[in-house]
Amino acid sequence: MRMSLFFLTFLTMTAFAANSVLNRMGVGSGLIDPVLFAVVRLVAGATILAVMIGLRQAGGGRALWPGWQGRVAGALSLLLYLFGFSLAYGALDAGAGALILFGMVQVTMFVGALVARERVPLRRWIGAGLAFLGLLYLLAPGSGANSSIMHSGLMAAAGIGWGLYSLSARGSDDPLGATAWNFLLAVPVALALMPVLPVGTTVTSFNGIVLAIISGAITSGLGYALWYRVLPLLGATRGAVAQLTVPVLALLGGIVFLDEVLTLRFAISALMVLGGVAIAARKA
Repeated sequence: MRMSLFFLTFLTMTAFAANSVLNRMGVGSGLIDPVLFAVVRLVAGATILAVMIGLRQAGGGRALWPGWQGRVAGALSLLLYLFGFSLAYGALDAGAGALILFGMVQVTMFVGALVARERVPLRRWIGAGLAFLGLLYLLAPGSGANSSIMHSGLMAAAGIGWGLYSLSARGSDDPLGATAWNFLLAVPVALALMPVLPVGTTVTSFNGIVLAIISGAITSGLGYALWYRVLPLLGATRGAVAQLTVPVLALLGGIVFLDEVLTLRFAISALMVLGGVAIAARKA
């Protein structure tokens, strides 16, 4: 792998991990309501992605509208991810949340392959099983994640949402355009849902808004755009393996910026989950 490609991949994974740290910083410390954080993140991401596809269109790039195929499923699963993600970080540590999210994404995509009656090789069964056992161990009685099973469940729902989002995007020949429109279509639905979703705090600080904007515009919007640029160069297998670093980077961010602690249970769970995904991602 060329050094420039390695750096861009590392930068992208750092952006994805930063979403956990930024969300935990804003929501976990009570700087902003989790629902509002999710909506501001969504609007900021939609704005930067709209600008990008607009500039691409002005430069004679792809068609502005990628078509309806996958749009409804993409927008709804994106909302499940965003709201579940923010609500979960009212209690979960950055590293634990990222690991639950990552594990559930892989399990959801594995189940999706079964439902679609794809041929599933033995290594994927073994890998998915190991990853699922790692999640069960993380959530077993006595763990920090288990201390708030509701928030762990919300993060699991977010992982299912992102897994469904990934499944809806498979086969797209314009992933950046599809992602931009999924964000844009999700905005009015999110605004309509705000009054009926649970509110964690009535306090909204300027710092909380800034954290949500950074998460939406930079680590989500620009992060996804960079990922879709890097992924074709990496290939599917190396891309899957690269994502194994996200929970680890999120944990490191939590330790540095949020004074979180690495526990033995988390380390064992991470080895099981990430090891399982690595096995599943191997080429035959």
